[in-house]
Amino acid sequence: MSKTATTRYDVAEHLRTPEEMAAYLEACLEEADGDAAFIAKALGDIARAKGMAQVARDAGLSRESLYKALSGDRSPGFDTILKVIGALGLKLHAEANHT
Repeated sequence: MSKTATTRYDVAEHLRTPEEMAAYLEACLEEADGDAAFIAKALGDIARAKGMAQVARDAGLSRESLYKALSGDRSPGFDTILKVIGALGLKLHAEANHT
């Protein structure tokens, strides 16, 4: 029996358009359940899809600090989140929760 070769799934390889990136972030926001590090990791996935160096420049951050902030190992400051979202060409919105 031959072995099946597998590769690690990387969502960043599948985020090609701004609409796909926005839909991914929206889905992650719904699933996060208050976990800011989870959202940071999702933003990191989108930043990798877009090009981490360019996102870092557009956000006014060093590439290294952007990697650390969006690693999912920590919860970055909200100011960093807002800079990254702007650099990604995305925007946050709010709606009433009718539960």
